[in-house]
Amino acid sequence: MRRVVARPAARSKKGGAGRVLGRVLLVLLAVIVGFHLVCALGLMALKWVNPWTTAVQSQRRVESWFNPRPYHKQYRFVPLSEISPNLQHAAIAAEDGRFYQHHGVDWNQVRIVIDESIESGEVPRGASTITQQLIKNLFLTTSRTGIRKAFEFSLVPFTEFILGKDRILELYLNVIEWGPGVFGADAAAHYHYKTTALRVNRDQAARLAAILPGPRTRKPARMNEYSAAILTRMKQLGW
Repeated sequence: MRRVVARPAARSKKGGAGRVLGRVLLVLLAVIVGFHLVCALGLMALKWVNPWTTAVQSQRRVESWFNPRPYHKQYRFVPLSEISPNLQHAAIAAEDGRFYQHHGVDWNQVRIVIDESIESGEVPRGASTITQQLIKNLFLTTSRTGIRKAFEFSLVPFTEFILGKDRILELYLNVIEWGPGVFGADAAAHYHYKTTALRVNRDQAARLAAILPGPRTRKPARMNEYSAAILTRMKQLGW
């Protein structure tokens, strides 16, 4: 009579696959935690130190390697006191009207965008706040992915707690794009109007704010309707 022996091979393969998956998840978790730790340390440094570059600025530099057009980066960091209140107010009115009311995420705007998306069947526009846009510029890229948005949301509490509103606005106005290779309010004022960020008048400020959704293709001189809308928002906000 032949003896029958059970073969545990299938179970062994399943167990091996589970261990591999577990290791992959642990590595992924370590990467996520490590990224957040690095960003938190970076934010603590940025509370006092002005950045010499950002992730988006580095992205544009790399992209220029594959573009035949010459690339010249223009970037000069200036304190908030050297940026015209006109430009500060115009940027807030255009990009994040409730900047001083929310804590990094404007849930009112998020709900509006969700409702519009359900009605139209597509996402008509974003609801990123100034805080989220700053995070994107400092640590991420301009690629539109769910992963990037998830990281933006997860870093918002750190950013708001560590930096505070005034420093967030100061960093934001200094690092965002205002034209091809043009980063920061002072570089934008020189590039578009041959003046300084401090001397930007009300109309110029509205036109500069109007190009922020597409700074590499939009021109302030062509932003008649949108700049007028921004000026109206500024009045409604008491500016």
